Amino acid sequence: MGRDDSTSKGTNKRSLPQTPKNEKIAPNKMREEIANELNELHRLVEKGKSKKL
Repeated sequence: MGRDDSTSKGTNKRSLPQTPKNEKIAPNKMREEIANELNELHRLVEKGKSKKL
């Protein structure tokens, strides 16, 4: 609930609340975005492993 304790829901189902337009991604780009995130995470893990040795 918001500060005004409004319980009604918005009518615009396609928009994300409080998300700037430049940070929104299209639904068809979602898999690509997740793949990039996982690739970056994998690179960081491998980098961390190489520093331990």
